[in-house]
Amino acid sequence: MINKCETQLAEWIKLAFETAFGGDHDWSWLRVQPATDKQFGDFQCNDAMQAARNLRMAPRAIAEAAVAALPLPEMLTKVEVAGPGFINLTVNPAWLAAQVEALACTENFGIPNIGQGRTVIIDYSSPNVAKPMHIGHIRSTIIGAAIDRIHRALGYQVIADNHLGDWGTQFGILIQGYRSCLTEEERENLTVDLLERAYVASYNKTRDEEGWLEGCRAELVKLQQGDSENRAIWERFIAISLDEFDRIYKRLDVSFDLYRGESYYHDSLAETVALLVEKDLAEESEGALVVKLEAEGLPVCLVRKSDGGFNYTTTDIATVRSRIKEFNPEKIVYVTDERQQLHFKQFFTVCRKLGCDTTLEHVWFGLMRLPEGTFSTREGNVIKLEVLLDEAEQRALEIIKGSGRDIPEELQRSLAAQIGISAIKYADLSHDPQTLITFTWERALALEGNSGPYLQYAYARVCTLLDKYAESVSQQDPLSHTLLLHTGVERELVLKLLQFPQSVLRAAESYKPNVLADYLFTLAQLYSSFYQSSPVLKAEDAVRDSRIKLCAMVAQALGVGLNLLGISTPRRI
Repeated sequence: MINKCETQLAEWIKLAFETAFGGDHDWSWLRVQPATDKQFGDFQCNDAMQAARNLRMAPRAIAEAAVAALPLPEMLTKVEVAGPGFINLTVNPAWLAAQVEALACTENFGIPNIGQGRTVIIDYSSPNVAKPMHIGHIRSTIIGAAIDRIHRALGYQVIADNHLGDWGTQFGILIQGYRSCLTEEERENLTVDLLERAYVASYNKTRDEEGWLEGCRAELVKLQQGDSENRAIWERFIAISLDEFDRIYKRLDVSFDLYRGESYYHDSLAETVALLVEKDLAEESEGALVVKLEAEGLPVCLVRKSDGGFNYTTTDIATVRSRIKEFNPEKIVYVTDERQQLHFKQFFTVCRKLGCDTTLEHVWFGLMRLPEGTFSTREGNVIKLEVLLDEAEQRALEIIKGSGRDIPEELQRSLAAQIGISAIKYADLSHDPQTLITFTWERALALEGNSGPYLQYAYARVCTLLDKYAESVSQQDPLSHTLLLHTGVERELVLKLLQFPQSVLRAAESYKPNVLADYLFTLAQLYSSFYQSSPVLKAEDAVRDSRIKLCAMVAQALGVGLNLLGISTPRRI
């Protein structure tokens, strides 16, 4: 259900223009939107200015003729023309109440089911095997998961694919390091941290010890040729890494439908290159095979190296072909950092030349930095993701313990996990993805202002009020009451609630979860104004029941919206 309020008002505006100026013109483009200033009414249409080009009349005269052409409909109490031709619409409170009541009767507070029968693959997170996840991984994981949830809510069949980095030359280095740089006990009790240590030690030896690099290459060749021992070691690396990743994902409440690494597509790389040659798209250049993209304003795209090896581009093209054949998706969405923009432009273009008509989207995000600069393993300033999550929970726990409230220890820790992790998520999701984020502990773990804990508290405060109503007044469902809009802030709150479905849709269309985050923060602030100025439980019966219904609707919208962002919603904080 996309904002039916705006849709119905727009239909009336279109009919008014058609009545005033005849049906020879196309008025389908006319739009109604929420008023930018409440003193001008509830909604407005500013399109008389654009109509002036075709009608050759002053915009204000056009607007005045349109609103005079039809009697005032029941849904409006006032229509005014202001300034150069703005049409300001004030809606009937009873009609407005009926619109929001219709949203409250739906499962997801009116989110439109536009994705029914349509499949989308979302490729996000994608850590490298045998390396711990660090905070540089959090943006792809959190942004991707929010886009995933939002699309599912819109009715899409979503296939969330974690495209792991589990193949390539680094595994020759790692296998050599595993054999020679770890003790027997360490190999028996292998962890991702030990794998990372073995890789770093082995990599350093490639520069310091003669013959070490050749040994690494030999281990890689054995793996690529299917040597049973190296294959078993490699599979163990993957199993240990997946266990580690899953533990982190569980804490973040993130899940995937598929875990298909680069290795899954390895056997189809030669076939993919052969197809490019067959279609005269790839040509030899200094012993390598490339696809020339000068016509598209892009550099040449390497698809096979001069030594016969394949690269990421080859793998990504093969991946698209495989996904289309198996799932026939309407679109494939990749969530990665900004440094890969050229790569995606190149291989998307090659896919289109191969006849791919599936929509391919690269949702890129700005890098996360430390105040002193970028992360660097060499500099030793990489913060492991697990350390960040632990710190978030610990800081939240200290705040809960310092509140002086008598809360059981187990509940304290549960709340600390929900509040701390949500603070980290929202600190990311509240920004436009394309902005660069400078990481600080204070900003990531903020518990006030535009933060995850602020929204969690707003939701819990509504729930507490609903519980008090049920205990002291009535067990009756608050949504069964009659909604009466007596005050300006009640009206504003309803108008904001009506914008919820559209905010979800805009977040999906733009691939920007911050659109929804901004909406929820504004809704929470507006509810706070309502709560401070409008007594609920102490109001006279009819007003009390109406306001408790409005509170229940706010809880619905906040609960659904926070869930889409992956923010937990405890009823008590």
